[in-house]
Amino acid sequence: MNVASTSKEKIQELFSLQKEFFESQATKSIRFRLDALQALKLSIKKYEDNVLEALWNDLHKSAQEAYYTELAIVYSEIDYQIKNLSKWAQPQYALPTLTTFPATGKMIFEPLGMALIVSPWNYPFHLSLNTLIGAISGGNCSIVKPSPDAAHTANIINKIISETFPPNFIACISGGRDVNEFLFDIPFDVVCFTGSSKVGSIFMEKFAKHLSKMILELGGKSPCIVNCDANINLAAKRIVWGKTINAGQTCIAPDYLWVHEDVKDELLKYMESYAKEFFGENPKESPYYGRMIHDDAQKRVSSYLSLGTPAFGGSTSDEERFIEFTPLLNVDPQSEVMQTEIFGPILPVYSFKDMDEPINIIKNKPKPLAFYYFGSSQSSKKVFTEVTSGGACINDTLMHIANHRMPFGGVGYSGQGNYHGRYSFEAFSHKRSISMTPTWIDVPVKYTPYPLYNFVKKFI
Repeated sequence: MNVASTSKEKIQELFSLQKEFFESQATKSIRFRLDALQALKLSIKKYEDNVLEALWNDLHKSAQEAYYTELAIVYSEIDYQIKNLSKWAQPQYALPTLTTFPATGKMIFEPLGMALIVSPWNYPFHLSLNTLIGAISGGNCSIVKPSPDAAHTANIINKIISETFPPNFIACISGGRDVNEFLFDIPFDVVCFTGSSKVGSIFMEKFAKHLSKMILELGGKSPCIVNCDANINLAAKRIVWGKTINAGQTCIAPDYLWVHEDVKDELLKYMESYAKEFFGENPKESPYYGRMIHDDAQKRVSSYLSLGTPAFGGSTSDEERFIEFTPLLNVDPQSEVMQTEIFGPILPVYSFKDMDEPINIIKNKPKPLAFYYFGSSQSSKKVFTEVTSGGACINDTLMHIANHRMPFGGVGYSGQGNYHGRYSFEAFSHKRSISMTPTWIDVPVKYTPYPLYNFVKKFI
């Protein structure tokens, strides 16, 4: 299924219409934003079955997985924003300092203005709508560009947006690289891009000329460590779960695994057992096992199987774009599978005896979007002191993204800025400081010839 590209003329027209509407001040009303969020939720509810069908068609996501990882997250985010927006948007007051007395201060949250949201194909609904929720909450006008690779989902997103909002407030556009290149010339106030680090760096470079605020959720090779003091059975279960959701096409999926040599065989045995429990003896026939997004992804990821020894799994079907979950042993650390984000259900596995070995290797790689550690709280302290990442879990995978009370985002190579919950509101807002000086008194010390300078100097 193809998605028709939006013309350059139409995109420029939408930007001009939205800029005019934003300057009308309508989006600054908290009531306006709350109504928009409520309207979005009702529209998603109306088309919920269509969304689930689109995600099945694009990625072979079961209704259950699609609801948990896409719709439920969006519903939860909308509800949380509606509940708290009025409180978040209240001015924050600051007491004067000795040098600013008697002036008081306050900070107000203002919309940034024109927002561009460019979302990926792997969680096409969740990552399009969740960022849009933040843009609405912040009071911005928005142009949303879903990935054309998930064409069925892109079309239903377009339908939801076009039926819910006037295009001078929120609009959905489509297209590939040619549309991206045209967007680079439009001076958006804030750009939210979710995708690969390579493309993210291009967006950052191009929009730097406009001094646009950038929110980048990228990826990278998110490591996982299983120590000898971990609950090995549970670690295996949670790693298999985190690596097989969406057939491994998750930006925060465990990308490679380090396991203590004393528990390596036990961990692999449990992982094989859970893979069968989740998807049966023939996972290709399971209604719960996803597919690679397109033929190029299938070809790239399946080629990695030749770069090591499958501990189990290893079957593929190019016709069905299927790759079985496969832990891969004896992988050369310099091979291609360890130089790029895998974005598929293949998991290179290494063993260690001393924790310093994985720590030193992870530290010498670009900072990842996620990091997973399985072991006791005590043993995790050393690891988390020395290894950084965008987010992390202890004794689990993926779950840090699910709590809208915590910020989600990358660091360095894996992104910049964060969002979810209040952090989405703040990401799409400008926190403006205003000093309020009374006129009933005018302290003379700031004026020339600076009377009482020697006295005041002692206190500042």
